[in-house]
Order: sequence, then C-alpha cells, then structure tokens
Amino acid sequence: MSSTLYALAAIALWATLASLGTALAHVPPFLLTGLALIVGSLPSWPLVLRDRRAWQVPARTLALGVYGLFGFHFLLFIALRHAPAVEANLVNYLWPLFMVVLAPWLLPGVTLRPMHLAAALLGFAGAAIAILSARGTPTGDGAAVAYWGFAPALGSAFIWASYSLWTKRVPAFPTSAIGLFGLVSGALALICHALLEPTVSLSMQDIVLIGLCGLGPLGAAFFVWDMALKRGDARQIGILSYITPLASTALLLMVTGRPLSWTIALAAVLIISAAVMGTRAR
Repeated sequence: MSSTLYALAAIALWATLASLGTALAHVPPFLLTGLALIVGSLPSWPLVLRDRRAWQVPARTLALGVYGLFGFHFLLFIALRHAPAVEANLVNYLWPLFMVVLAPWLLPGVTLRPMHLAAALLGFAGAAIAILSARGTPTGDGAAVAYWGFAPALGSAFIWASYSLWTKRVPAFPTSAIGLFGLVSGALALICHALLEPTVSLSMQDIVLIGLCGLGPLGAAFFVWDMALKRGDARQIGILSYITPLASTALLLMVTGRPLSWTIALAAVLIISAAVMGTRAR
C-alpha cells in the first residue's frame, strides 16, 4: 500500500471526528477522550504480546505522545460543545498554519520567509471570518454563543502542530508505540473524569459511537498516518492533509443540518489556500 493511500485513509477517518464529537457532546469530555483513546490503542495490543519492544520508547517520547493525543482531543471536544461546531472545526484546522509559523522556533535550520507570513495571515483571516459568522448563532442549550469556546479550538490546533514538529526531534519510534500513547493518554483522561466530572450513564448508542470514534479517528487514523510519513515524502503527504478540513466541514454540515453559508465557504477557502501557500514556500 503506497504512502498516499495510507495518508488518504487517515484523512478519511479524521474527517469524521468533528461529527462524532458533536453527536457525543453530552458525554463529559474527559470520559469521552479516555474511552475513545483506550479503544484506539487496541490494534497495537497483539503486537506488544508478541514483542514487548513494540512499546519501548524513552520517557521523553512517551510524554510527547501524551501531550499530543490527550491535549489535542480534549481541547477539541471542549470547543465543540461551547462554540458552533462548524466554526470551531474550522478554527481547529489552523494547525497546518501553526506548523509553518512554529517550525523556525521548534526545528533547527528552518527559517520563516515572507510567503510563510502571508500564508499565516491569510489563515488567521479565515479563522476570524469563521468566528465572526457565529455571532448571534445559538448554541445547543439556546444560550448565546460563548466566544471563549473558540479558545480551546485554537489551543488544540497549537498542540497538534507543536506535537507534529517535536516528533522530528525525538528518537525514531515504531508505529506500534502510538498504541502506548493512546493507552496512557486514555488512562489519564479517565482519572481526570473520576476526580473532576460527574458520573454519567452511557446509552448503547453512546457506546457504539465512542467505539467508532476510538477505532477510527482516535485510533486507526494515527497508525496509518504514521505509516504514511515513514514511507513517503512528508511534504506531499502534508499537502494531502488539507483535504481533511474540507471533508470534515462538509460532513459536519450534513450531520448538523446547517446550510453552507457564504461566510463558512469563504473561511474554508481562505484556510485551505493559506495552508497550501505555506507548504509551497521555500
């Protein structure tokens, strides 16, 4: 299987994350994150039973994996329940632009050129349009939009961008180690749930959706994405990743029944255009 097909498989799975998160918005975020990440770690368990080295990584690498998987998804689920889902999803997908802007600070030998700055400004313009278009839009409980809800969406974008860059500064690790990242992150989330959140009862539909979330965008997607990066050109695969917000937003619009307004369409075009500009800058 080529690196392109692996990348497209990850993109297709990630496109479902916002819709699943919206459908599970009533589930406490620590509980949702914990259960889904543990389910997502299951594919690597048989590998560990055969060879313990499949999960042997330095503590620094494990800490980075927990930072990326736990931090990113928890903040994204928070954003999806406190801000309009479509706009929050678009803001979250500023992570490709953050990767461009943060690269000179986090990776040695990388510089920030005028094209990078132009791309970053274009992307933030798209995010601003997405946020402003939510003015007056009611949330799920009928209250006015809480603009602070966009902050965790921005935070999740920052975490995923920095995590992606920092993986280039730690020793190479096997793809199976991603299962360890998910298991530890999931256990941490469940501890936080027990300490900070009320106990809830999950319906059979909730259990099925959490299972789908864990096996798909919070599980298999990370494994196939890692395989894609290990087998192909990271620059070409990165450009493919900009399909994700388009597919995710289109699916989210269908699930929520919202029409495609011109402001949402414009914000999507600006963010995607900016991301492509950033990858083409040298």
